[in-house]
Amino acid sequence: MKLCLIVDDSEIIRKYARLIFESLDYRAIEAETTDGALDRLAGETPHVILADWRIPGSNTHEFISNIRRMTLDRRPYIIYLATENDAADFSRAQMAGADDFLLKPFNREIIEMKLQEIRVAA
Repeated sequence: MKLCLIVDDSEIIRKYARLIFESLDYRAIEAETTDGALDRLAGETPHVILADWRIPGSNTHEFISNIRRMTLDRRPYIIYLATENDAADFSRAQMAGADDFLLKPFNREIIEMKLQEIRVAA
């Protein structure tokens, strides 16, 4: 079973994303902070990581860079979650190592399409 790590300070977003991924036959784990997410990565490597654009007390771009420097079992596909359509911010996230982005709000159909794109690209 594939694994998704959801990193967002909003419990509502984490629970909503978890329900979506679990309905798509993923096992989902959550982290409220980047430190919590790094702790989770020490135990297992997800296939997909959803990383919120803004997590209090941290820099998501640095967090993504840190993931890319880690020695992991596989290279997780990182999706940067944003609330604004900001091309410069998306570019910074991509330069940090994000593979793609999604705008909030998202739904099951959007996540499913994104996962299909990932499968086609692989």
